[in-house]
Amino acid sequence: MKGAPKKRFRAPRRRTVRRVDFEPDRPRWRQVADVLRRRIADGTYTPGSRVPSVLALSAEFGIATSTSQKVHRSLRAEGLTHTQPGAGTFVSQRPPEDLTPTPADA
Repeated sequence: MKGAPKKRFRAPRRRTVRRVDFEPDRPRWRQVADVLRRRIADGTYTPGSRVPSVLALSAEFGIATSTSQKVHRSLRAEGLTHTQPGAGTFVSQRPPEDLTPTPADA
């Protein structure tokens, strides 16, 4: 067939999944939220910088999007992040000083 376009071979997309040994007795969203809290505390995510999107968290940790949404909701409720519609989620300018997990989170 002269006019038919050739099919191109495409390698499957690789998902970058972070190998996390989730604790079986704690909800995964709390464990992922703890990781993000540590990243904010150690300066990986500085005030005003963008945190990973719901889809990026899902891909990085191998969790469902609903779990990632719960992580974002939790960090927003704590005042660590804020969301700008259409732009993303960002670290608050002055995150709370104490970023260690509370006993309720443990």
